[in-house]
Amino acid sequence: MAALETRECETECCSSEAKLQCPTCIKLGIQGSYFCSQECFKGSWVTHKLLHKKAKEDKTNQDSSKGVENDVNTDPWPGYRFTGKLRPCYPLTPMRPVPSYIQRPDYADHPLAAEVGLMAGMSESEQSLKGTSQIKILSSEDIEGMRVVCKLAREVLDIASLMIKPGITTEEIDHAVHLACTARNCYPSPLNYYNFPKSCCTSVNEVICHGIPDGRSLEDGDILNVDITVYRNGYHGDLNETFFVGEVDEAAKKLVQTTFECLMQSIDSVKPGVRYRELGNIIQKHAQANGFSVVRSYCGHGIHKLFHTAPNVPHYAKNKAVGVMKPGHVFTIEPMICEGGWQDETWPDGWTAVTRDGKRSAQFEHTLLVTETGCEILTRRLEDNGRPHYMSHI
Repeated sequence: MAALETRECETECCSSEAKLQCPTCIKLGIQGSYFCSQECFKGSWVTHKLLHKKAKEDKTNQDSSKGVENDVNTDPWPGYRFTGKLRPCYPLTPMRPVPSYIQRPDYADHPLAAEVGLMAGMSESEQSLKGTSQIKILSSEDIEGMRVVCKLAREVLDIASLMIKPGITTEEIDHAVHLACTARNCYPSPLNYYNFPKSCCTSVNEVICHGIPDGRSLEDGDILNVDITVYRNGYHGDLNETFFVGEVDEAAKKLVQTTFECLMQSIDSVKPGVRYRELGNIIQKHAQANGFSVVRSYCGHGIHKLFHTAPNVPHYAKNKAVGVMKPGHVFTIEPMICEGGWQDETWPDGWTAVTRDGKRSAQFEHTLLVTETGCEILTRRLEDNGRPHYMSHI
């Protein structure tokens, strides 16, 4: 799951960076509604809740004039202009339960209490370190914990990959991911993270990242990114890959191949003393040489006991990322590469990031440990010489 680069708080006279979103707005399909803190959200509550009232009234009026066939709704946000051909397939199934014996991150069971001015799924541990650029150097115990959880995350992604074919729904993939996580005594990290409703992210075609699994069946020629993060014994492990659904065109093959090469070329440069900002130069150079662009709104991130933390790792050139790699740093690189322009927008669900021009986007991600001489790919595949699954289709 990529980190969001920047958003601005919507409270009047506040311009702080915002990462919290009103959960009721997400349910109602209201775009935006980002705040920097619980305090700003509570301070705006009197006027903000009027948006909810209006959205409910609009939905009632819309439903009375336009039926939903067979309980399937592919137009849940009347008036929203989609950038490409992809449509959501609602309603979503409810959040899946996680057995009580599985250890949870701090946001997992946060009450859904927007009505009294609380944010759902907020990670208090992440919020406590908001704004810091200090990068944690992991102890040997931490590193071993990360090795274990990243290996389990890899196993879960490999299970998901076996399901991908025309006709399968991303909801079915999410269900399999959820079961694979709990079978390994892992919590699926995306579940309820700032109110994300599913156990993994599934991003199809023009979706850049954070796609929500739903009832749409995959079609021959689609490309699909599956983003897995699992939580075990206090640590998160994160990776993703882009897959071909059936037979894809040559342009899709080139996009996916180039995206994988962008990731691996940047990983080759990881070692102590390298500035995090340098990774974007490597990625953009290769992407542009092949006629593609690099998404700027989302970035790689530090990860260990926190899902997202310092450092921020932008994937575009001439960025201003802070920090120098040191042994014991653990972070993700996850370039998002586009056929057309790099500009993005977000669906009214508050999560699904799509290309503004509706063209396709691909992504690959690994979690990395900086060692004394280079790096260890914690989420590497141990069999098949580490080749990503998509290569079996080329």
